[in-house]
Amino acid sequence: MQVAPSLFNQIIDLLIPLRCIKCGLILEKSQGLCAACWSKIPFITKPYCACCGLPFDFQIEEEVLCGACSHNRPFYKSARSVFIYTSDSKDLILSFKHLDRTHTAPLFASWMSRIVDDIKNPLCIPVPLHWTRLFMRTYNQAGLLAQEIAKHKGWTYAPFLLIRKRRTPSQGHLSKKERIKNMERAFAVPKNKQETLLNQTILLVDDVFTTGATLNACAKTLLKAGAKEVHTITLGRVIKG
Repeated sequence: MQVAPSLFNQIIDLLIPLRCIKCGLILEKSQGLCAACWSKIPFITKPYCACCGLPFDFQIEEEVLCGACSHNRPFYKSARSVFIYTSDSKDLILSFKHLDRTHTAPLFASWMSRIVDDIKNPLCIPVPLHWTRLFMRTYNQAGLLAQEIAKHKGWTYAPFLLIRKRRTPSQGHLSKKERIKNMERAFAVPKNKQETLLNQTILLVDDVFTTGATLNACAKTLLKAGAKEVHTITLGRVIKG
């Protein structure tokens, strides 16, 4: 038997209606995207590279690697993303990252949680910010996503197992080769945390996969410190044309 919404909830919905997180249109039932905005977001579906998650434009056998991963396998075992980073989807991430729209983290995490069902009980670790950048921004968007994913899946949130020991320059206009060099020795596992990491499966969380340089550097550091394997999940994925 369905229970009618309480009067209090009806009043709240009237005063503070749920809105589309992209265009602001009032929604009837739950937080998310309106039908028009949903159709504009290029959600990633199979087929894609079994390692880095790069979507293929044609049907292909599962467990196939893209050319880049076949040539030089990343340190992470898998990388998955919710949608392609485009002019229509990027404002979801930028407003979350730079405009303090942190209330969208649970929704984004629910989308991300659906594509990591094959990972068994990992430690959820966010890509860390350097403390100076965290001080200026006041929150780590990757940390909010990792925390919500852990809550959604019943996994362990472990934000202090990986640190950024060196403040790296912004990577916005760097090439892939420059990004790799930029990430060298940028991350570390504190010595007093290495025992916790030993033989553990890791889910590494970030907001955007651009070239994979940051995620790969983090995965390399975690494996070197004793992790069993590293999987990664991001909200957006940049696809080079």
